[in-house]
Amino acid sequence: MTKTKGIFNKFLNITEKAGNALPHPATLFAIFALIVLIFSGVAHWFDVEAIHPATKEIIKPINLLSKDGLHKIMLHVVDNFTGFAPLGIVLVAMLGIGIAESSGLIGASIRLIVISAPKKYLTFVLVFAGILSNMASDVGYVLLIPLAGVIFLAVGRHPIAGMAAAFAGVSGGFSANLILGTIDPLLAGLSEEAAKILDPEYVVNPTANYYFMVASTFIIAFAGTIITEKVIEPRLGKYKGDVEPEKMERLTPIEKKGLIWASVGGLTLLAISLLGLIPSEGFLRATDGTVLKSPFIKGIIFVLVMFTMVPGLIYGFITKKFKNDADVMKGMAGSMKTLASYIVLVFFAAQFVAFFKWSNLGIILAIKGANALMAADMNIIVLIILFILLAGVINLAMGSASAKWAIMAPIFIPMFMLMGYSPELSQVVYRIGDSVTNIISPMMSFFALIIAYFQNYDKKAGIGTIVATMLPYTFAFFVLWTLLIMIWVYFGLPLGPGVDMYYQVK
Repeated sequence: MTKTKGIFNKFLNITEKAGNALPHPATLFAIFALIVLIFSGVAHWFDVEAIHPATKEIIKPINLLSKDGLHKIMLHVVDNFTGFAPLGIVLVAMLGIGIAESSGLIGASIRLIVISAPKKYLTFVLVFAGILSNMASDVGYVLLIPLAGVIFLAVGRHPIAGMAAAFAGVSGGFSANLILGTIDPLLAGLSEEAAKILDPEYVVNPTANYYFMVASTFIIAFAGTIITEKVIEPRLGKYKGDVEPEKMERLTPIEKKGLIWASVGGLTLLAISLLGLIPSEGFLRATDGTVLKSPFIKGIIFVLVMFTMVPGLIYGFITKKFKNDADVMKGMAGSMKTLASYIVLVFFAAQFVAFFKWSNLGIILAIKGANALMAADMNIIVLIILFILLAGVINLAMGSASAKWAIMAPIFIPMFMLMGYSPELSQVVYRIGDSVTNIISPMMSFFALIIAYFQNYDKKAGIGTIVATMLPYTFAFFVLWTLLIMIWVYFGLPLGPGVDMYYQVK
């Protein structure tokens, strides 16, 4: 890696060196799990506790070093592993991707994109696509990020820079989008319950932050592009690894024919999907007629598999890459082989996450941190900045956005309301803090997968590589998003349709 000059780059180099000096990521997660066990016992012995702001329940740490704790660990070690949500998602998604890749469809598509697309917009397109992928749950993590590395390598740019750009959009821009995603109604429901502590009639709609998030989409996309091209790529330098780029030869007639018919297959699936979603009584809608809660959205990984498997099969048989079903199964099996190191990593990561959840340490830390911030008497701008920082720091230890908000909303929403600011403002400030540190948080569900992606191009890549590469995005997103919300507050702009910035205390 190129050792670029400058204080900030030196800081990133030190961060990477220090992070990569740590043990193998799998070993590190095993150590983290042991640390959680020890701290659970220490916290229990010192009678540490916190009061849940919504239920008023006293939360105490669970001693995992006890007899009951040991039994629980022994009984659930397999369930922790097999029940780790990203594992199943990745394994299933890779079956379809394996067909599309082994058939040659992905390679041909990349060649077509690289040859025909304006290269100066490539970075922006990847970051922007990453942000938009959030409407489709986890597709960005399992498909877009590795694809970005392949595309960047194909055009002679560093593949890790491509993956960093896509990762910044998918995870760092998690709350931004042009279309409502699954997180919007989830957070709105929690915000509404918290608002009813002071105002039993208050309603928070899923569109509560829509205007702000649309504006954020373009801010994050431009910022991600600039950081990638002006900071990340110069620091990484020229790629000197062993992975060979996709050949950029023009498509042959049979490949063009395969792409045309694969596109027909994909468009047919799209037509079927729209037929099931657009009509109010569509067969893919939820029982209450909504789209956001529909099987289509909740089962988006199945949709991804279909949209990669069907075109892949069509392309493979037309181009004669697949001659029989055995070739198809071989392609699917090949995709599983690439996940061997990831599966080992997930085993230990899953135990760590489960232990941390069982111990109640994450909940206690979140409540105590929020209470300390609430106790300080300060103006709204200072409060917003500290709230963003608090949400970002807690996100490093507690990955689930909804779980954190379930704890923090009953504290901050009533506090903002008493200060004359709406629950929707509290929610959008939280979403900023929750998003900006996603890309450097080991507790983020797909962090282990990102490490595996980086290691495809750099065998020595570890947690330090990820953090050092993504820190510039975190800094930039934090500064720009904080400035944006300050502007919004200063001018009193609506956060969403019919959503006022202020609240009249009743």
